[in-house]
Amino acid sequence: MKIPHKFIAALVAVTAVLAVAATALLASAPAASAAGAATGVLGLAAEAWSFGLIGAALATGLSSLGAGFAVAKVGTAAIGALAEKPELFGRLLIFVGLAEGIAIYGLIVSILILNRLV
Repeated sequence: MKIPHKFIAALVAVTAVLAVAATALLASAPAASAAGAATGVLGLAAEAWSFGLIGAALATGLSSLGAGFAVAKVGTAAIGALAEKPELFGRLLIFVGLAEGIAIYGLIVSILILNRLV
């Protein structure tokens, strides 16, 4: 079963709108809470805190999106190859695992960003 392009376009549009809304909330929240103070949470400037959170969110979100796309493409090809040659299962599993690793790398980067904020 093939997913219609209109559904994918609608999903991307909804994701983009939610990302813009979340970025706007993150960018405005520390500035509102530290209205009279020069520094925000944990002694960091409000802008640095906001950009750090946005960077961590983008690292996790975009790497997960890329990993999902990669697993979809690699998984489809792997299933096709597996239908013809079942003995390739171990090799194909490695390719799918490498595609999933992209999301783990993004999660590690976001954890490193958040550790620098604290």
